[in-house]
Amino acid sequence: MATLMSATVQAKNPEKLQVYVSKVGATMAPHGGKMVARGKVAKQLNGEVKHQIEALFEFPSAGAIDAWYASDAYQALIPNRDEAAHAVYP
Repeated sequence: MATLMSATVQAKNPEKLQVYVSKVGATMAPHGGKMVARGKVAKQLNGEVKHQIEALFEFPSAGAIDAWYASDAYQALIPNRDEAAHAVYP
């Protein structure tokens, strides 16, 4: 069964974030992952929102998400991600 993964992103360095965004999809593909939607937070209905971007990804299973996150390809991007943004994968 397909499994969804969400991400919230608070940009720290927009230029480095663009580098990260341009590379992350290629790390997901071998694990069957793909982006479903991405957009800027335009309106807050309630609560406190500190992030500017939300994204939704689809993988074939929760195990595929774990394999992607642990992969050498994605682990190599984490330093860039951490410099570029505060990203949370709840």
